[in-house]
Order: sequence, then C-alpha cells, then structure tokens
Amino acid sequence: MDTTDLVLAIIHHLLVFSLAGIIGAEFVLIRGDLPAVALKRLAGIDRHYGIIASLIIIVGIGRVFWGLKGWEFYVYNWMFWAKMAAFGIVGLLSIIPTVRFISWNRQASANPAFAVPAGELASVKTYIRAEAFVFLLIPVFAAAMARGYGYQ
Repeated sequence: MDTTDLVLAIIHHLLVFSLAGIIGAEFVLIRGDLPAVALKRLAGIDRHYGIIASLIIIVGIGRVFWGLKGWEFYVYNWMFWAKMAAFGIVGLLSIIPTVRFISWNRQASANPAFAVPAGELASVKTYIRAEAFVFLLIPVFAAAMARGYGYQ
C-alpha cells in the first residue's frame, strides 16, 4: 500500500468537494438584491474558488506523477483528458463572474448606493449555472477513468 497515493487522493477529493460547495454558495448568493456585505462575501468566496482550483491542479499533478497508476495511465486515457477539458471549461466560465464580483465590490465600496444591474446579475447567474452543469461531468469522467475506461 502506498500512503502517498492515499493522501493525495484524499486531499484531491476534499478539494474537489470544496470547489463544488463554493460553486453552490455562489449560486445561492447571486439573488435579487446584493447589498455591499453580500458582494464582499461573494468576492471572498470567489477568492477561495481560485485558491482551491489551483490546489486541485497541484495535487492532481502530484497524483499523476506519484500515484499508484503511473503517469502513463493518465496521459493515454481519453477520459482523463475529457475530465481536464471539463475542469478547464469550468475555469473559463468562472472568469466572467470573478471579474464582475471584483467590479461590483469596487463600485459598492466607492458608492454605498450602488445596485448591481439586473442584466449583469442575470448574466453572472447564467455563467454559474453553466459552471455547475459542466462541473457535474468531472466526477462522471473520474469514475469512468478509475474503472479503466478510456485507457488505450
């Protein structure tokens, strides 16, 4: 038994579940009226989103190189690449909400009467929904990959 592989797998899974929770939290917080306190909270949550996503990548790379399956299992597995593509798409979809959260937070700090424009709010909610939908593909690809699907 390789303890390194186990520890990396546990950390990786906890981070992925945390990212799912963050996407859920952002979705819940994007509602009608967003007071300055909620905007500040969203910006903080989104900051954690970036940190956790970065840690997922770092730990995932560790799993590829130091995990029991070996790097060949991952490099030659199309399910792995589908999972990476889904993760990348989620990351790309998160750019617009991040930019908006930063902008809204700055505007709310400068102007206490600032109200998030309804169109921007609806747009961000659509992006977060899309993130959540694509994110659901990641465990699907991971489960298939863990069972040997996609390996050439």
